[in-house]
Amino acid sequence: MTPNENAFTIYIFVPEGESDGLRIVDKSNWTGRGVVCPRATFPDAKQREEFSRTGVYILVGSDEESGEPILYIGEADDVGQRLKHHYANKDFWEWVTFFTAQDSNFNKTHAKYLESKLIALAKETKRATLENDKGSQPFKLSERETAYANTFLQEMLRIFPLVGLTAFEKPQSKPNDKKKILRIEAKGIVATGFETPGGFVVRKGSQAVMGETPSLQRYVSSKRSKLLGQGVLVEDDGRYVFTQNYDLSSPSQAAGVVLAAASNGRDAWKDHQGRSLKEIQEAVNG
Repeated sequence: MTPNENAFTIYIFVPEGESDGLRIVDKSNWTGRGVVCPRATFPDAKQREEFSRTGVYILVGSDEESGEPILYIGEADDVGQRLKHHYANKDFWEWVTFFTAQDSNFNKTHAKYLESKLIALAKETKRATLENDKGSQPFKLSERETAYANTFLQEMLRIFPLVGLTAFEKPQSKPNDKKKILRIEAKGIVATGFETPGGFVVRKGSQAVMGETPSLQRYVSSKRSKLLGQGVLVEDDGRYVFTQNYDLSSPSQAAGVVLAAASNGRDAWKDHQGRSLKEIQEAVNG
């Protein structure tokens, strides 16, 4: 098999020997370094040298009803000192990830720039609740420094999903194969979308039923409420309409949001021939 030109190698060091504990993340051909630290591990982990560096960090918690991530995005000259403050004063977060550099090129200005970029991206994707929706105004960077910071950002965005953070990922605009577009046509609405490795994308312009049935799971109802509050769903002529492509966690969650009722997404989503997603997958798997 010919290697993909976008392939890359990640090195994850687990200093405590616990796979769900402190992790140090390095990437081939990159001077940046990521740290993933559970809240419970922080009091001991903060002694490590990485915590004393300049960096941009993300506190991560989760909404009890929807399971949706809650984020606080910040930057600091000394990440460890800032996290000590958050450890004492912010209860929502369960773990933190931060990025710094293994050389002296990364500085406070870069951190402020990245903080602002990440907040803007989280607001755009609307896949998490932001505890802070305004970051520091980034210093004006030179052309060279802007290129450096943007490259640093792209590397961070490639690593985030590997450590369990998907809130910054923009949904695909279309599947690789047009035949993979699926639809739901029921209850006076029409919705289209496609499955992805990470879930299911409901396409812009898709419609959703307004009135929820008693069978609808609470977490799906909570998700619909959030989408309405974020403007992803808007009311239009007795139904809701998606204002953008939106990535949901599974075909069933997507079907539930669209139909306002508990639904098996692998039965509900069908192709242009009327075959369900389940039937398509069974045919492929033989």
